Amino acid sequence: MVPEKFEMFRNRLVKVFKHIHKQAVRQHITCYRVYDHDLPEFPFCIEIYENQIYLAEYKRRHSLTEEEHEQWLEDCITIISEILQLPSENVYIKQRQRKAGRLGQYQRVDTSGNFFTAKEAGLDFKVNLSDYLDTGLFLDHRITRGLVRDISEGKRVLNLFCYTGSFSVYAAAGKAASVTSVDLSKTYLKWAEENLQLNNLFDEKKHQYVHADVLQYLDTLPPNSFDLVILDPPTFSNSKRMKDFLDIQADHVTLLNKTLKALSPGGIIYFSTNYRRFVLDQENIQAAEIRDITKATTPFDFQGKLFRWCYKLTAPL
Repeated sequence: MVPEKFEMFRNRLVKVFKHIHKQAVRQHITCYRVYDHDLPEFPFCIEIYENQIYLAEYKRRHSLTEEEHEQWLEDCITIISEILQLPSENVYIKQRQRKAGRLGQYQRVDTSGNFFTAKEAGLDFKVNLSDYLDTGLFLDHRITRGLVRDISEGKRVLNLFCYTGSFSVYAAAGKAASVTSVDLSKTYLKWAEENLQLNNLFDEKKHQYVHADVLQYLDTLPPNSFDLVILDPPTFSNSKRMKDFLDIQADHVTLLNKTLKALSPGGIIYFSTNYRRFVLDQENIQAAEIRDITKATTPFDFQGKLFRWCYKLTAPL
C-alpha cells in the first residue's frame, strides 16, 4: 500500500484518539472504542481494555497476497501501537465478518485462555480478547448498564440472553432483591457467575443462573414474576439447542409481549437490538409506554458509529 495511505490512517488515528482518550480520562473510563472503520482502506475496529488493544479486522476483498497482507497488518499495528502508546505485544488481533447483529457470539475461535480483569464504573469484569469473537463486555451498553444499576434497588431483575452477565453485575451492585440470568450457553452462564463472584456480589439465595431457551423459559413464568427485565437478543439464532430459530424482526412482538406478561404492573424492560434495519411494531406491543432511548444510551466513543436500537418499555398498571 502506498505510504500516503498509511499517513492518512496515522493522521486519522491521532485525531480520534486525542479526542476520545481525553473524554475517557475525564470520565475515568478504561475500556472504550477508539476507531471503527473510519477509513475504507483500513477496515478495523480498535478498542482499548485497560492496557490491552483489541484489534478486529473486518474481512473484505483486496488484491494483496497473503504475504503482502501480513506486512500491511504489521505496518498498521506499528502505527496503532505508537499512537495508542501501548506495546505491540499488547495487541490482540481478530478477523471477523461484517454481520447483521451479534451472530456467532458463542463461537470459540482460539484456546489461549487469556483472561484478565477490566474495570467499568467501579466494577470488575472478566475479559478475553483472544478466544471468542466478542470480548465478554459490550462497550456500547455502558450507559444502559448504569441505568439498570440506578433503578435495581429492591427489584426482581431478569437478564435474558445474558451473555457474560454484565447487566446482572450492575443489577446486583444496585441492590436488586434478586437477579436471574438466562442463556443457552453454559460457558457464558459460568462466566456470568464468575463476574458476580469477582465483585463479591454473589449470593446463591438471590442469584440464579438458568440454562434455557429464552422463548420457552418465558412460557413458564406466571404474571408478576419480575420488576425489571434486560432483553438484548441476537438478531438471528438457529442454535440446535433452541426449539425454534429466532429472527428478531419477525419475533420481537411475541418476545416482548411474553416478557410484558411476566412483569409486575408498571415493570420495566430495557430492550435492544443490533439489527440495522429494525422497525419496532409499536401497535402490536402490549406496553403502557415505549420510549426510544437509543440516543440517550449512546456513549461518547460510539457517537455516529453505533448501529443498534434501545427502548424502554413500561408494563401496564
